[in-house]
Amino acid sequence: MATTDAAAADALLDQRGLSKLKWRCRRGLLENDLFIERFFARHESGLTVRQAQALGVLMDLSDNDLLDQLLGRKSPEGPLAEPEVLQVLELLRNARSTD
Repeated sequence: MATTDAAAADALLDQRGLSKLKWRCRRGLLENDLFIERFFARHESGLTVRQAQALGVLMDLSDNDLLDQLLGRKSPEGPLAEPEVLQVLELLRNARSTD
């Protein structure tokens, strides 16, 4: 059963899931929206269910706390320090720096 769960988490996000995720990622700060917009422009076609869940953890943050994480002003702690969340955070940060 664990293998099935892992395979499901590594499956690509379907169009409905992607649409819901984009809606969930709408933010009040323009700076955050810019990071997220560039992230989706680069990675939306290859996003997995696991990465979508990790992005959801980041979206639970307030706008200012999210911006602090995106800019590296604060170190990830607790659930933000999980490997999947760190990976997505790095993808978000890199989307900004390679434009």
